[in-house]
Amino acid sequence: MAPSVDPVCQSNTMLLSSSLMISSCGDSESSLLARLSRSSWTCNPQISASLASQLQQDDVVEEIHAGWGVIHFRVNRTLLVQKVLEQSCKERHTFGMKSELFKGLKKGTTVVEFSSPNIAKKFHAGHLRSTIIGNFIANLKESLGNNVIRMNYLGDWGMQFGLLGAGFQRFGCPEKLKINPLQHLFDVYVQVNREAGTDEAVRQEGREFFRQLEQHEQQAIALWSQFREITVSEYQKVYKRLGVHFDVYSGESFHQKQAQEVVLRLQTKGLLKTTEKGTGVVDLSPSGDMSSYSTLLRSDETSLYITRDLAAAINRKEMYNFDEMIYVTDKSQETHFQQLFQILLAMGHLWAERCQHVPFGLVQGMNTRLGEVVFLDDVLDEARARMLRNMSQAKTTKEMDDPETTAEKVGISALIIQDFKGPLVSDYKFDWDRILQAQGDTGVFLQYTHARLCSLIRKHGDGVERNVDPSLLQDHRSISILRHLLRYDEVIYQSACDLQPKHLVNFLMTLRYIWMFRTHRDVSELFKTFSKYTPVKKTRRQQDIKTESNPHGPITGLSDVHSDVNCRLGHQRPHWRYISLPLESVPAGLLTPVTHCSINDPSTSDK
Repeated sequence: MAPSVDPVCQSNTMLLSSSLMISSCGDSESSLLARLSRSSWTCNPQISASLASQLQQDDVVEEIHAGWGVIHFRVNRTLLVQKVLEQSCKERHTFGMKSELFKGLKKGTTVVEFSSPNIAKKFHAGHLRSTIIGNFIANLKESLGNNVIRMNYLGDWGMQFGLLGAGFQRFGCPEKLKINPLQHLFDVYVQVNREAGTDEAVRQEGREFFRQLEQHEQQAIALWSQFREITVSEYQKVYKRLGVHFDVYSGESFHQKQAQEVVLRLQTKGLLKTTEKGTGVVDLSPSGDMSSYSTLLRSDETSLYITRDLAAAINRKEMYNFDEMIYVTDKSQETHFQQLFQILLAMGHLWAERCQHVPFGLVQGMNTRLGEVVFLDDVLDEARARMLRNMSQAKTTKEMDDPETTAEKVGISALIIQDFKGPLVSDYKFDWDRILQAQGDTGVFLQYTHARLCSLIRKHGDGVERNVDPSLLQDHRSISILRHLLRYDEVIYQSACDLQPKHLVNFLMTLRYIWMFRTHRDVSELFKTFSKYTPVKKTRRQQDIKTESNPHGPITGLSDVHSDVNCRLGHQRPHWRYISLPLESVPAGLLTPVTHCSINDPSTSDK
């Protein structure tokens, strides 16, 4: 008697038979994890055999057979090669970006606020993460068809500028300001702060200068404007080195009057309350007992940072009518943005639900030969110098016209890839030697691979106008590369959903390692070698395994993707399952993709 199949299995059978598309195919033999009910999941190979018997072969799937709780299918390699090459030649640099996956993503106007340093100071290294993460998000949204507004919200207002103005009147030198403007302003600020620590008269001068700024007195505004223009001009030089640009340079100073309007609206709605200390606050507690509140006004009725942020958000909605707004700052500001969005909603601005904060962790131990890093220019110079030295010592380095420019580009790539390898919210320890390695999961390695591929294209052409014989690409490595390329749209989709660049970095690293391997035996033997170091670990959806040597979680070590039967139902995404190897067990330059491992996880079978 044939085994009975429960309703879950029957519905999944219908789904499976309609979902074996070329875009979901893995290697020549891939596995689909049968999504059975938990009661049916346990050791009963007859169930998967029954499912397999109800599936039909076609031009795409040449063979279907059942395993122990798994259904295997063999893909037509020739058709796979034809379809991928046709798509890549036709779409070129937009390969994968026309996928049906992206039809469900909302498109429109996206404001991305990132970088946001304080004016009149050299670009601090601490702003590097916000700058490159925000730039990635802006590029991602733009590639998906959004109208992206890249905004740099400068810290250009507050009491510190009163102190700087007073300090410049005491210690400033117009000639030094022309020669090295930000360094001179930094020196002045340090000196006036030192004086203010012991001299009340200096502190009073700072308060008076800031009062003049708020009253828009001409002389004070002129000096402040000069500081701001100099700062933006100097910052643009740093942004150019990083390949970053902005559409708008905004700042707190733009929203002084609007901040007062926000205060009036809050008072009118009865949301702003006065404390015994005379400060103005908004009660954010669910029960209205002031157990949680946000301060918007000082006791002297001057505005605070969050007051100006409220005004800025409302102004941007009025000006750009955005569909979403994304703030990129370190994770210490999470509470600030939670309160910001909560107050906007309380004011009746329902669009605040489409505002998002993308937090990131801290970089620990970033330093140069001169000591602890303060300025980003020093970091970029250090990356260039170290990379230039590494290139000069490498036997494979070719002669080039401008080695310094090449060294800078490779060095900056290495900084960016290091930052993007793990979850953004994680802190990580900075290590120059590891970051600039020519082997391993580094930006240097990716740039080296890109250079080799470009060299091959220059030598042999890109093949667009040539007839390609699919039979010449039937070997394991070629099929593995093509199979991996088919995942590109899913990787971009995943990054679009959680705004994490690690998915794209993992994809590129894995592609590079697949390209290295010549045979399936290489892959299998390598996995056998490394599997003795640690038991195989499995993860649930979008969750990374962390090791002591790699707090970000695994950069790669991907197995074949086993998509469960329901992955295509209603365009739901698969529950990706990974094989993870500890990085300490993997020699430099080697991370192992595993191609034929089924991970059965019954804990997810009924979710």
